[in-house]
Amino acid sequence: MKWTDIYDIAAALADAHPDVDPSQVRFTGLRDMVLALPDFSDDPKHCGEKILEAIQQAWIEEQD
Repeated sequence: MKWTDIYDIAAALADAHPDVDPSQVRFTGLRDMVLALPDFSDDPKHCGEKILEAIQQAWIEEQD
């Protein structure tokens, strides 16, 4: 997965962290969670606030 795979990342986060409320995760923590996903392989420098915001929103929607 790459940073642009927003929905795949959100689904993987939902599976990996079922007890976490994504609306309460800070962007720094979210970034670390994404980097820790086993299928994630992109440059950490290619991540910005807009991408993290999109991932967080998709994760919230994934849980609904």
